[in-house]
Amino acid sequence: RAHRAVDAVSFEIRRGETFGLVGESGCGKSTIARMITGLTRPSAGVVRYEGVDIAGGRRAGAKRPQMIFQDPLSSLDPRWRVRDIIAEPIRVSRPRSGRAAIDARVHEVLSLVGMTAADAARFPHEFSGGQRQRIAIARALASEADFIVCDEPTSALDVSIQAQVLNVLADLRDRLGLTYLFITHNIPVMNFIADRVGVLYRGRMVERGDAADVLTRPRHPYTRALIAASLDPLASLEATETDAPHAMSRGCDFRAQCPRASAICAREAPAPAPSGGSVVACHHAEPIAIERAIAPTTDNDSKTQATGDAHGQATGTDEARRLLSSDG
Repeated sequence: RAHRAVDAVSFEIRRGETFGLVGESGCGKSTIARMITGLTRPSAGVVRYEGVDIAGGRRAGAKRPQMIFQDPLSSLDPRWRVRDIIAEPIRVSRPRSGRAAIDARVHEVLSLVGMTAADAARFPHEFSGGQRQRIAIARALASEADFIVCDEPTSALDVSIQAQVLNVLADLRDRLGLTYLFITHNIPVMNFIADRVGVLYRGRMVERGDAADVLTRPRHPYTRALIAASLDPLASLEATETDAPHAMSRGCDFRAQCPRASAICAREAPAPAPSGGSVVACHHAEPIAIERAIAPTTDNDSKTQATGDAHGQATGTDEARRLLSSDG
């Protein structure tokens, strides 16, 4: 029986914002990322970028979605020097550029991520994990893309290095006016970087809304369970055999684990509907206060500080590290 990795997911990302996708492993986050960037062709539906359907294909022109992958080492060609890795998207987007112009752009984007022109002559294996991820960020910027898909860009890094990379991304967003789709399963990371959040469960978006609202007053029981698990690493969603991916032929996929489940949940899959300031796919949606909520940062305090230093040396790094360490 065919399994839909992504099922009827619909959302929009506003220019200049960071939209976060959060959910457990296998929920469809990376599949969405690959469809947006043209690496996977959707079986149905459209992906519109600046009004143009780019589903499953490349978009002509210099600016099109770029991607930062989870593992920086495997995403960088080990046989190429950093200069060639970053130059490749420049050659594709601007084929008439001469060597001098390409080298200038390579050095420019390396500087933007806190690296030097001399680093362009080295190979990926000569750098640390955090430095390699900075190179991957520079490659995404090289073609002057203004929309970047970040597919768990910090999950393969140590906690202290995660904080530095998050600060680089936040700083670049503010300086260059970038738009991010940020994918993670880490709630503290999502709280730190995202403006709005979408929660995925088994290929469906069960809740989306402002990050401050979703992460402190979730309306879907799965969102509540996901946040509780991040606050208590020993918490369990108690999956059962009847909760297998293909077991739910109809109704709500989460009903076997849901404390609010009722007869209608078995008969009918809930459609997304407004609930407060969010959109929730639940028959019994209502806000649930999180007792140990990770308090969102605001534009007036630590989140603003965190965007000020691409090298991770300012107060923002301490704030990012504090948020990250709360997830163990």
